[in-house]
Amino acid sequence: MIASLQPGLCVRGQEFIPTGGPCVVTFNHYYRPGFQAWWLALAVAACLEPEMHWVVTNELTCPGKWYGFIGRPLSRWVLKRLADLYSFTGMPPMPPRPQDAPSRAAAVRRVLAHIKYAESPILGLAPEGQDDPTGLLRMPSPGAGRFGLLLASAGLSFVPVGAYEDDGQLCLRFGPAYDLKIPDGLSSKQKDPIAALIIMKHIAELLPASLRGEFE
Repeated sequence: MIASLQPGLCVRGQEFIPTGGPCVVTFNHYYRPGFQAWWLALAVAACLEPEMHWVVTNELTCPGKWYGFIGRPLSRWVLKRLADLYSFTGMPPMPPRPQDAPSRAAAVRRVLAHIKYAESPILGLAPEGQDDPTGLLRMPSPGAGRFGLLLASAGLSFVPVGAYEDDGQLCLRFGPAYDLKIPDGLSSKQKDPIAALIIMKHIAELLPASLRGEFE
């Protein structure tokens, strides 16, 4: 699918594309009307030779759409079967809903189990986890930073990627890998937003200024 793009995919920072793990590839959830975020996952996966384990949504919430009452359950059915087929981990949609807490915790445990038993695991995820109609980078919902810290404590480095369009061409810009570290002495409540901020700032540096949003 990526090979069929016209114009073709533009990849910058190719020297930073990981050839093995353990690492997690994080990218912005770029969106505009007529462009769906699944193209980002396809593009990232096409750039990496090793197999990736994707953390994907398990439901399309269809906000503001009249067909939401049909689309939500249908998407759960389709996405679960795709996740089972390709060994992805389905995560409840963002922003978090109280009733999803048990299934979200179970999904995190599945990811950590994959990391523990896989050889040189490479994860792929978009921390924002939802579309922004403006296409601008935004802070992810609560919990994303805490999840990142769990991945870091499991020994994964972070590879940031900025995804955007330039004159009608889909572009990816890879950045150097880094270790997610936060200052000592923070409370558990402080750790989550600070870790999320670090992750998003690394992504923001790889985007055009017009898409950095609050990170500009």
